[in-house]
Amino acid sequence: MSIIILKALLSIWMKSSTNKKHLRDGSQLEAKVSPHRGRFTIGLRTVPIVIVVFLFFLSGCQARPKVYIKQLRNKDYQLMVNGRPYVVKGVCYNPISIGKNHEYDWWSDPGKLWLVDGKLMHEMGVNTIRIYQPPEDLEKAKVVIRELYEQYGIRTIMGDWLGFWEYPCPFYADKKFRDKIKKEVLEMVSALKDEPGLLLWILGNENNYSCLASGGVSPWSSEEIDREPDPQKQKALRAKYYYSFINEIAEEIHKIDPGHPVALGNGELAGLEYANQFAQSVDLVACIIYRGKTFGILFKSLKATFDKPVLISGFGADCYDAYLKKEDQHMQAFFLDSQWRQIYENLAGNKKGAGNCLGGTMFEWTDEWWKHNPDSPEGWSVHDTASNWSNGSYYYDIKAEGNKNMNEEWFGIVSISKDPAGGLDLRTPRKAYYVIREFWKQPQLTAAKKRKR
Repeated sequence: MSIIILKALLSIWMKSSTNKKHLRDGSQLEAKVSPHRGRFTIGLRTVPIVIVVFLFFLSGCQARPKVYIKQLRNKDYQLMVNGRPYVVKGVCYNPISIGKNHEYDWWSDPGKLWLVDGKLMHEMGVNTIRIYQPPEDLEKAKVVIRELYEQYGIRTIMGDWLGFWEYPCPFYADKKFRDKIKKEVLEMVSALKDEPGLLLWILGNENNYSCLASGGVSPWSSEEIDREPDPQKQKALRAKYYYSFINEIAEEIHKIDPGHPVALGNGELAGLEYANQFAQSVDLVACIIYRGKTFGILFKSLKATFDKPVLISGFGADCYDAYLKKEDQHMQAFFLDSQWRQIYENLAGNKKGAGNCLGGTMFEWTDEWWKHNPDSPEGWSVHDTASNWSNGSYYYDIKAEGNKNMNEEWFGIVSISKDPAGGLDLRTPRKAYYVIREFWKQPQLTAAKKRKR
């Protein structure tokens, strides 16, 4: 807009110039350009050189946002940062201290634990962290984003839960609820958009699970949906409400912040056929995927269902063997190594892959000791080995009792332990930390060797 205004002013100035000269036949001289005493002569009109220089640089500066997604001629996608391709080599970050739960305000930690973690991340090769939700005090978020970027070059993906955990449920069909959540998101965007360390936004996480099945996580409904007797049409109505809400927010974010892409956080590929209809304004899909050592045909399936680039924004493996009842760092490293190979196989330029992957953020940086029983404070200081759920894709310990082999408190690629001196929890990198560090240095896409028990 600034360029248009300046050009208009320049045009008016030129027309009003009294310095016009004509040839004998009455035609005006058009094609003489020469510098003269700090001015340009254009068709015998003199223009202050500062205007020309300003227009030139301003047009160059506004050509591209600092972060954007580029589609190549072969239809592959690349994330671009400051004009260069950027592969997200990241971790999900929620550093809850031992003895605390999800309500812990780690943003105010006097020891600045993010800088302790940032040093370890930098040494590993991590270039991005994913945060699910900012604090209420957005100034604290600015400090974390800025210090991680300035000291270690680590960028931040900032998300918002979109009211997913609000009691009694997220009423995505209710206008008051939608307006409240949208207001909170846009306040976050307005406050943080100018931080140099910000990479992109993620809207939600696995919120689609609340829409697509009755009795799912945080299920919700409305009078209109309840009046519909057909369960499949009910599902379609919920999906329409939810994904159109995502689209509204994405459009508003683009108006406020055209400099950072907006991602749809989605559990697996569930519901993306509806996103294809109602959420085309998002720039990419941030998929949460737990399929063991392989993502299967996820990348090609996404291309056929909802042709957007994908960030694998939640994936990984725990390091506790629920069958043998002991820590198994080798198992965790084996799965993560295989997963990262698949991510790299599907980056732009690899003919064997789909070319639509932008990278990934592993779940997660550190263990969280509060997760097995979040409502029981006495358990927050115990590293619980009881399993929460079952996933046959992680086949090494699927023979555990009740087939429950997924240990929520053991997903960290860095373990934590109590400091005898009472300071910040001690950090100890696990095997996966070193295996992925070496892979990022020299990515080899040949299949990982089968791990022996």
